[in-house]
Amino acid sequence: MNNDKCSQEKCTARVRKGSLPAGPDYGKAKEMLLQEKYTCVLCRGDDLQCSRQNGIRPLLAWIRDNKDYTGCSAADQIVGKAAALLYARMGIVSLYGQVMSERAIPVLEKFHIFYEAEKTAPYIINRAGDGMCPMEQTVLDLDDPDAAFDALSAKVEELMQQRPDRN
Repeated sequence: MNNDKCSQEKCTARVRKGSLPAGPDYGKAKEMLLQEKYTCVLCRGDDLQCSRQNGIRPLLAWIRDNKDYTGCSAADQIVGKAAALLYARMGIVSLYGQVMSERAIPVLEKFHIFYEAEKTAPYIINRAGDGMCPMEQTVLDLDDPDAAFDALSAKVEELMQQRPDRN
């Protein structure tokens, strides 16, 4: 299995777009992700939100908390289009991703989010390594962050109901 969640077709090297917002938040979020082994980090001043959960579940939970994340910087291990749309809904200004799908990039550009990725891939693969991530698949035809939040919340619930340990 490919542990970095790049599609099996190809991964490309670092990409960077836009002007980095002023202040230390971007660097702090990136440092916390890399050094503390979090899966995703939000940072605005002294306010930090960190998670070691996989997938988009932390983002969905943070959005449901109804806290204002406008102006935060974020760092994430894996950024597909689903995560990009959720970050846009949260109003972040900058995002570092260890792996980023090519489908995430137009979303980040549309919402004027500075981004940097160590690797890019055509799409994010699923956990089994045999196809596209179901979250990325869920938002293929969506460009609205609110619609994406609703669709992704429903998809996560559906997948949780299908888990054998949930019966």
